[in-house]
Amino acid sequence: MSTGNQFSNSLAAADIATGLHPYTNARLHETKGPLIMERGEGIYVYDISGKQYIESFAGLWSVAIGFSEPRLVEAATKQMQKLPFYHTFNHISHEPNIRLAEKLVEISPEQFTRVSFTNSGSEANDTVVKMVWYVNNARGKPEKKKFLARTKGYHGVTMASGSLTGLLNNHRDFDLPIIPVIHLTTPHLRTSGHDGETEAEFTARLLKEIEDTILAEGPETIAAFIGEPLMAAAGVLVPPAGYWQGVEALCRKYDIFLIADEVVNGFGRLGTMFGSTYFRFKPDIMVTSKQLTSSYMPLAAILFTEEIYDILADNTAKIGTWGHGYTTTGHPVATAVALENLKIIEERDLVGNAARVGKVFMENLQQLSSHCLVGDVRGVGLMAAVEMVPDKSSRKGFSQFGKAGGKAFASALQNNLIVRVLGDQLIFCPPLIITEEQALEVVARARTTLEEVADFVSCEGVT
Repeated sequence: MSTGNQFSNSLAAADIATGLHPYTNARLHETKGPLIMERGEGIYVYDISGKQYIESFAGLWSVAIGFSEPRLVEAATKQMQKLPFYHTFNHISHEPNIRLAEKLVEISPEQFTRVSFTNSGSEANDTVVKMVWYVNNARGKPEKKKFLARTKGYHGVTMASGSLTGLLNNHRDFDLPIIPVIHLTTPHLRTSGHDGETEAEFTARLLKEIEDTILAEGPETIAAFIGEPLMAAAGVLVPPAGYWQGVEALCRKYDIFLIADEVVNGFGRLGTMFGSTYFRFKPDIMVTSKQLTSSYMPLAAILFTEEIYDILADNTAKIGTWGHGYTTTGHPVATAVALENLKIIEERDLVGNAARVGKVFMENLQQLSSHCLVGDVRGVGLMAAVEMVPDKSSRKGFSQFGKAGGKAFASALQNNLIVRVLGDQLIFCPPLIITEEQALEVVARARTTLEEVADFVSCEGVT
C-alpha cells in the first residue's frame, strides 16, 4: 500500500471514529466513509487523491467567487494581523463591522437602513424571531407571536429557525416546532397544483389559503410571514406569477412583518442582487449569509427598516439594553472578508454574469427535458434543478424514493461532477464566476450521469 493511500485511509478511519456529519446517516457513514476534499481552485475542488471535480453546487449554495480567491485570503490575513478578534458589545465597534453594515445598506433595497450580524443563517433567523417578538411586545401587541411559513421551506436548523423550516426530517425526533408556526402550501405549480389548474388559479388559491389562515387564527396573533423568494432546499421551486405581490399585500393589510430569507438567493444568485428584487416585492426584514463571504468565513446579516429600528431602539432605552448578541457578532475577520467579497462581486460583474451565463446554462439544461428520466427542468439564473421521474406523463415521483438520486450522486462523482441530490432531483448552483464553456461542461457531465442512471433504473427495476 502506498504512503498516500495509508494517509487517506488513516484520515477516513479517524473521521469515522470521531465525527458526526450533518445530514448524514451515521451508521451508513461507518461503512461508507468520507470523500475527503483537499483543496479548491475556481469552480473546481480536488479530493485527497488529486481527482478534480467541477463543484456545480458551490459548496452549499455559497461559494460565489470560487475557491481559493487570493484577495479573500489576503483580506483575512491582514485583518488577523491587525485585529484578529474584538466584540461589538456595549458601544464598542471596529472598522470592518462599520464599513460592512454601511455597504450592505448601500447595495440593498431602499427600505433597509439597519444591519445586525450573526454567524450563520440559522442564527440569523433565530434572531429575527426574537426581534419580531421584541418589537411586537414594544408595540403593545404581545399576542402577535405566530409565524407563517411554507411546507418544504428551509430557514435553518437551530430551535426557532428549525421550527420555521418546513421539512419533515428537520422536525422528526427533535420535538420541533417549538414556536407557534403554521406551514402553508408549497408555492410551486408542478408539485402542489391541482390537475388542470392554471398558474393564475393556483396563485389565487394560495393567497386565499394565506388570508383564510390569518382570519382563522386572528390577525392580532400573526407576527410575520417568512419565505425564500425562490425556494432552495425544497428543490429550486419557482413561485407562480403574482404570488409575492399578493403575499406582500396581505402582510400590509393585516399588519404582518414580511421576511425574505435571502440566505441562498442573495448577492447575485438569480441574476439580481437579491431574490426579492427579482420577484419584485418589498420585505420588512431580509436575512443574508452564504454568498456574503462566499462562505470563506461564517457570517450572516439581517437587514431591516428604520421603522423597526425605531421601535426596537426605544424599547432598549426603556429596558436599558438589547439583551441579545453573540461573542463573535460582527467578527472583524469575517466582516473584512465580506467587504472584499462584495467588492469582487461588483468589480467582476458577477451578478450580471449569473444572468448571462445562467441563461445559456438553463437553455442547455432544458435540452435534457427529452431524456426518458427527466420530468422537469427548472430554475432562475445560476440555480437549477433536474427532476427525475419514472413516468414523464405523471407528476408522481419514484416509489423507491431516493434510489435513483443515490445512483445519480455516485455516477456524477465518477464523471468528475459534484451535484446536490435532493431525493431524486439533481440540484445545480455553481459559483457565480462560471463561464459559458464551463456551464456547458456541467450539462454534458449531467447528461452522461442521466444515461448511467437510466441504465441502472432499467436493470434494477426501480419504479
